[in-house]
Amino acid sequence: MHIPFDNSYAALPQDFYTRINPTSVKSPMLLAFNNDLAKILGIETADVTEQSQIFSGNKIPQGAAPLAQLYAGHQFGNYNPQLGDGRAILLGEVIDTNGLRRDIQLKGSGPTPYSRGGDGRAWVGPVLREYVISEAMHALGIPTTRALAAVATGEDILREQGMLPGAVLTRIASSHLRVGTFQVFAHRNQPEQLQILTDYAIARHYPDAAGPMDLLRAVCRKQADLIAAWMSVGFIHGVMNTDNCSIAGETIDYGPCAFMDDFHMGRVFSSIDRQSRYAYGNQPNMALWNMAQLATALLQLADNKDAALEEATAIIHAMPDQIETAWLARFGAKIGLHAPHPDDTDLIQSLLDLMQAEGADFTNTFRALSGDHARNHFTNRDAFDAWSRNHQARIAAEPDPAATMNAANPAVIPRNHRMEQMITAATAGDMAPFHRLMQAFATPFVDTDPKLARTPAPAETVRATFCGT
Repeated sequence: MHIPFDNSYAALPQDFYTRINPTSVKSPMLLAFNNDLAKILGIETADVTEQSQIFSGNKIPQGAAPLAQLYAGHQFGNYNPQLGDGRAILLGEVIDTNGLRRDIQLKGSGPTPYSRGGDGRAWVGPVLREYVISEAMHALGIPTTRALAAVATGEDILREQGMLPGAVLTRIASSHLRVGTFQVFAHRNQPEQLQILTDYAIARHYPDAAGPMDLLRAVCRKQADLIAAWMSVGFIHGVMNTDNCSIAGETIDYGPCAFMDDFHMGRVFSSIDRQSRYAYGNQPNMALWNMAQLATALLQLADNKDAALEEATAIIHAMPDQIETAWLARFGAKIGLHAPHPDDTDLIQSLLDLMQAEGADFTNTFRALSGDHARNHFTNRDAFDAWSRNHQARIAAEPDPAATMNAANPAVIPRNHRMEQMITAATAGDMAPFHRLMQAFATPFVDTDPKLARTPAPAETVRATFCGT
């Protein structure tokens, strides 16, 4: 196999990372490989055996520069001064066929100096969960890391549920630079390293940025768009810690994430989010909080601290309006508006309020708006009919509101019960449900598999999701 590595992070000072090879595994077996993504990355694929060896970490491909990245982060509001890649190793980078630099990272590849006593491994459930959801998010048009390969290790690992089959995920990202990457050097009072990191981030992601505050401004815009995109499909990240916040504006670290079935602004699935810090409706606030932490780190680079503080404050204070604007564009399209205006917020919010009161399914209700059966999702038909009259009056002048709605409202999403069923089957050696999901999520705005749109039966309802660490 030929991977055209072009490594830049490995050229940074060695206090940014630790060079380390993946830990070999017993008997790797390829579970899934993303051929379309491999072509974009310029990877010339080989036979299944070599794919298994490379993407399990058993064989280091020529040109790779394996390393574990250093970062810190706030975890549920509490600062941890050193985190880092505890179960992931960056193999290196490639310039893809679109001219974009991409990281190739093995996740679940063994312990590193940042493992904090963990085994550095992953089990097959979270690996396939991230594979499916990240690829579904890509197909939904939401910025995200992507999955290149999943490999079973042939080794069992110990988790709370007992011994589980191990696996390694190959993750592709614009980079793995996080808010926590900046925090670690700011907290250590290492301005030289912080400046090197800032210059690197600007060159890699935001070449038009003139300095730290311009970088902050650009990252805030990306995060505002990302949060609005998440909310438009009912996605709840579940663990929006600063070490899980990509400065490239991509969705990263699919741990206890979930998609809502019945709509509720306070919906939480993450088993470790006991205070509802990262609930669906609180995600805009948490993005703002994360950006404030990035601002705090970048302020250390300012010569004029007072002026920089004033500028950073203005940038952070502008972010709620940016999120609201992005949210209105996304949700306006969901009700058929090509160019919504601020007054449309009340129309959208009144529908969401009705959905919450009724426990209506988020995805199916919005999808039904382009037809004539949306009222079937409500028991209070009079209340929906009143809303619908206002809606029909509003979209009357739109050129093709049904097409706008169908392009904004997916027919299928990675529903939690389907993900659990897929994981259970895969753990038993049956990959058919995985392939069925992957085929459906490749075109999520097309009704190719109506059965996957079915909401869970009471016995199928998933009430908590887990990291898998």
